[in-house]
Amino acid sequence: MREIWGGVRLLYLGQKWAAGHGREWRLGMVPALITLVGYAAALVALLVWTDDMVAWATPFADHWASPWSGAFRGLLDAVVVGGGLLLAVISFTAMTLLVGQPFYETVAARVDRAEGGAPEGPELGLWRELWVSTVDSVRVLVRVAAFGIVLFALGFVPVLGQTVVPAVGFCVSGFFLTLELAAVAMQRRDVPLRERIRVLRARLPLVLGFGVPLVLAFLVPLVAVFLMPGAVAGATLLAREVLPPGEPAEEGRPDD
Repeated sequence: MREIWGGVRLLYLGQKWAAGHGREWRLGMVPALITLVGYAAALVALLVWTDDMVAWATPFADHWASPWSGAFRGLLDAVVVGGGLLLAVISFTAMTLLVGQPFYETVAARVDRAEGGAPEGPELGLWRELWVSTVDSVRVLVRVAAFGIVLFALGFVPVLGQTVVPAVGFCVSGFFLTLELAAVAMQRRDVPLRERIRVLRARLPLVLGFGVPLVLAFLVPLVAVFLMPGAVAGATLLAREVLPPGEPAEEGRPDD
C-alpha cells in the first residue's frame, strides 16, 4: 500500500508543480485541447455507429428469440464503447505528447533541473525526436491493442467479465498511460522502450498508484486538458524515482 500511495503522491506533486507554474500550465493545455476536439468527434461517431457495427458483425443473432438478441448486442455495445474509451485515454496521451513535444520536453527538463542531476539528453533534432516518439507510441499502442483484444474476449465470461475484467482493464490502462507520460523524461535519459517497460513493471504498485487515478480522471470530459501538464511533471518525478538517482539537487524541489 505504501507504494500505491507513493504513486498517488507523485501525481499530486506533479499537479502542484503545474499549479505553481501558471504560464507552463496554460500553454500545456493548448495541445491537449486540440487533441481533445479531434477525439471528441471520433467518440461521438463511435457512439452513433456502434449499434450498426455490432448488428453487422453479429448477423447470427438476428434469429435469436427475444430478449436474448437485444441483451447480447447491448452487452457488445457496452464492451465496444468501453474499449474505445480506454483506448482513447491511452492514445489521447500519446497524440497530445506528439502535438506538444517541445513544450512537454521543457516541462520535464525544468522539473529535472529543480530536482538536480538533470541529464542533458541525447542530441537529436526536433524532427528526429518526433519520429522516435511516434515509433515508440505506435509500439505502445500495439501492446495496448493486444491487451484490449484479450480483455474484450474475457468480457463475455459471465460475472468475471462484468467485475474483474473492467478492474484489470483500468490497471492495464494506468500502466500504459504512465509509460507514455514517463517517456518524455526517460527519452532524455536515452532509456529504450523495452527498458522503460521493465523498470516500470518492477515498481508496479507505484505505477498503478500514479496511473489508475489519472485514467479515471481522464474519463471526465475536459479534465485531461487541465491535468496534462501536471501529469507530465509528475511522471518526470516518477521516472526519477524508478531510475538510478542522479546528482544531489542544486535547486529546490518542485513542491518547495
